[in-house]
Amino acid sequence: MKNRMVLIFAFVSTFALGFAFKSITTNSNYSQKPHKKVTGIGGIFFKCKDPKKMREWYKENLGLNTNEYGAVFEWRQGADTLKKGFSQWSPFNEKTKYFEPSTKDYMINYRVENLEELIEQLKKSNVSINDEIENVEYGKFVHILDLEGNKIELWEPNDVAFEKIGTKIGAKTTK
Repeated sequence: MKNRMVLIFAFVSTFALGFAFKSITTNSNYSQKPHKKVTGIGGIFFKCKDPKKMREWYKENLGLNTNEYGAVFEWRQGADTLKKGFSQWSPFNEKTKYFEPSTKDYMINYRVENLEELIEQLKKSNVSINDEIENVEYGKFVHILDLEGNKIELWEPNDVAFEKIGTKIGAKTTK
């Protein structure tokens, strides 16, 4: 009986010490919140022969609320459904140089959190960064190349300012 009590005490003590050690080591990890990189699609951009006709076609046939830049899709953010989010759809002239150095006919814009931190991580991974971070009223932008040379635009959005600009120019979102 005494041996059984000692064995149970040893087992419980070992379990408790292991649990305490695990709690101590994992609590330090909780203070470093994992950084989200891409949070969604910020836009889809593609080349075409006549962007104006393309915008009109999409408006007439697919119901996009287009403006001189394309169309803006409005949605609610998953983490906070009271916050609006926006994604841009834009046809570009086939001769645009905006997608360079990529030779592709499209470019995807990804919404990101904390662009400066992400760029530092990408530099450590030797990702090709095409330019410096550009700060504008409706967010921060930078361009990178993926593994196959596709140009990617990263956008840390300011959705409140983006919506104000859209309202100012009379743009209607597609919902």
